[in-house]
Amino acid sequence: MAAEAQEESDDRLQETDVVPPEQSDAEANRIAANNAPTTSNPQANSYGSIAGSSIKPAIPSPRALAPDLLRGLLMVFQSIDHSAMAFGAWQHGTGLLSEDDGQVVDTWNSPSAWTARMLTHLCAPGFMFLLGMGVVYFGRSRAKLGWTVRSMVSHFAVRALVLFLVNEFIGLGLGAGQVLVLNIVLVALAVNYFLAGLLWLLINYTEPRLARALSRLTALQVDDDAERPLLNGVANAQTAQQQQKITPRATSLSWHVHNTILLALAAVTIWWNILLSPDSGHCLIGSAHTSSPLRPDGNVTSLGIWFDFWFFPVRSAFVISGFPPLAWTSFAILGLLYGRIVTARPWSRSALNASNAAVGVGYFAIFAATRLLHFGNLSEGCLRMPEQHGGNQYLASFRAFFYITKYPPSVAYLCLTMALNHLLLALFGALPPSFAAKIPTLMTFGTSALFFYVAHLFLFMGSAVVINPAFGHPLGYEDPIRHKPAYGLGNTWRYWLTWVVGLAILLPLCWWYGRFKAGKGPNSIWRFF
Repeated sequence: MAAEAQEESDDRLQETDVVPPEQSDAEANRIAANNAPTTSNPQANSYGSIAGSSIKPAIPSPRALAPDLLRGLLMVFQSIDHSAMAFGAWQHGTGLLSEDDGQVVDTWNSPSAWTARMLTHLCAPGFMFLLGMGVVYFGRSRAKLGWTVRSMVSHFAVRALVLFLVNEFIGLGLGAGQVLVLNIVLVALAVNYFLAGLLWLLINYTEPRLARALSRLTALQVDDDAERPLLNGVANAQTAQQQQKITPRATSLSWHVHNTILLALAAVTIWWNILLSPDSGHCLIGSAHTSSPLRPDGNVTSLGIWFDFWFFPVRSAFVISGFPPLAWTSFAILGLLYGRIVTARPWSRSALNASNAAVGVGYFAIFAATRLLHFGNLSEGCLRMPEQHGGNQYLASFRAFFYITKYPPSVAYLCLTMALNHLLLALFGALPPSFAAKIPTLMTFGTSALFFYVAHLFLFMGSAVVINPAFGHPLGYEDPIRHKPAYGLGNTWRYWLTWVVGLAILLPLCWWYGRFKAGKGPNSIWRFF
C-alpha cells in the first residue's frame, strides 16, 4: 500500500514554504530574508488562502520533520506487509482473510501476524493524509512564487499521471501483463492528489471572496447605524473604504467556514462507504463467507465495473483494484484540513504536539463509540470466533475490539488509524530536532517514498522467485492471488532475516536517490519520485 505522492515534503521541510529543497541553508536563509514580509502584524493576515503567515527561518522545525519521520515509519510498516505476501509469511489479514466489507471471520491470525497487520493498517490512511497536507504546503509555496492557477492544475494533473504510469509499470512487472490495471494504491493516490489539488485551488478562490463579502456586509451594517445626516458624505466615503478592506474578523470567519466545509466533506466521503455497502456492512446470519457476493456478471453493482472501480474493491480478468479511489478521499481531505490549520499561524512545538495528541484521543473516542454503539462499521455480525458468546461482538476480546474493515475503509477504520497517526506525529514532534534529523532510516525512506515503494516491490517480489523455492515449504492454505497451494518461508526467522536484509539493501539506494533528486530543478519530473 503505499505512497508516495507525498513528496510535497520537499516544500514543507523549509518552513518558509518557498525555498527549493536543493538549496543550501545559507542560500535558503538569504532568500527567506529577501522575501520576508514587512507587515508589523503578521498575525493579522495569517489565515488559510487569504494570505500567508510571516516567513519563518528556513531551518526545518520539529513539525517539518515529524511528517517525514511518520512517512518513513509507514514505509517500513508497509514493507512488512508486502514482503510477507511475497515470501508467504502469513495470510493477508488480522483474520485468515483480508478485512473486506461483510467478510465472515472465524479464526484469528497468529499473534505476530495480527500485530504486523494492525501496524500496516496505518499506512494507506497516513499516506493519503500526508498527501492532502502536502498539497497545502505545495500550493502555498507556488502561490508565493507567482504560479498561476493553470500552472498548478497542470502540475497536479501531470503528477497524477506520473503516479498512474508508475502504477502501470509496476502492474506490468508484477502482473506479467495479464491485467490492464493493477491498483495496489498508487491509482487511488493519483486520483486523490488531483482532487485535493483542485479542492485547494477552489478554496483559494472562494475564501478571500467570502471574507470580502463579509467585510462589505459589516461595513453596510455600520453605515445603516449612522444617525448624523450632516456627515453622510463623510460616512459614505468611510464606508466605501471599509468595503475595500478585508477585516480580520471576516478573514477568520471565512477561514472557519471553509474548514467546516472540509470537515463535512470528509465525513460524507467516509460515510458513503457505509451507505453504498451492498448489505450495509452486515454479514448474513448463517453465511460462512462474505455476505456481499458478486453479481453473476462479476460486478458489485448493476452499473458495471467502471463505476464499481471508484467505490469498491474489484477483481476481473482485466482490472484488480484493492483501493477504490473515492473510498479513500476522506483521508486526503483531512490532510487538507490539517495542512490549513498548521499553516494558518505559527505554532509552538509544545502546542502542535499537544494538539496532535488531543486529536488522536478524540479520534480514538469516536472509534470506541463505533464499537459500543454499532455505527460506522462494515463488519456487523461478522466475528464468529469461539470467543463469541452473544452480545456485543466487539467486546468479546482485545482483538475483536480492534477488528476493522479496510476494503473499503469504514468509519471505525478511519478513526482508529488516524488516532494512531496523529499520536505518532505528536511523538515524533516531541523528539529534539537535532536527534530527529539524525534518524537515518526513517528520514531517508520518508523523503524518497515513491522510489522506495517501487524498489521494495521489485526487490521482495523478484527475490521471492528464487528464495521461496530454495528455502520455502508448503504453507497449508491456498494462495488467494494465484489460486494454488501457497508455498513460502512462513512466519519463521528466515522471513524476518530476509526482510531486514531487504531494508538494508534499500537504505543506500534511497539515500543515493535522495542525493540525485536534490540535484534536479524544482520542476524536474525526478522530483515526483
